[in-house]
Amino acid sequence: MGFNDSEIAALIGAHSMGGCHINRSGYDGHWTATPNTFSNKFFRSLLEEHWQERQWNGPKQFEDVRTKFLMILSTDMALIQDPEFKKYVVEYAKDNDLFSKSFSAAFEKLLELGVDFQKRG
Repeated sequence: MGFNDSEIAALIGAHSMGGCHINRSGYDGHWTATPNTFSNKFFRSLLEEHWQERQWNGPKQFEDVRTKFLMILSTDMALIQDPEFKKYVVEYAKDNDLFSKSFSAAFEKLLELGVDFQKRG
């Protein structure tokens, strides 16, 4: 799709909003304590919280050790385990304006890719 690491990290930052629902994705929980607010809190939580694999009957996901309220997916965990991605997590965690601008540009690029509506016959 042509995205670089900073754009991928910025797009995953959309996890600052909303959450997962078992009946839709199989996953359960919120990425942040403020799921109705778009901010860099997702990146701050990735760095500030300690994460452990959730022990349950659902798909693999992680929960924060302290409250067990927050969740992240394996793709989110990869952002802090991979040094190339982690540097963007650190940048976005420190600077909400940088994250907002980076997300906006990456999301615009994503939208401009369009949708390939192929005829089905």
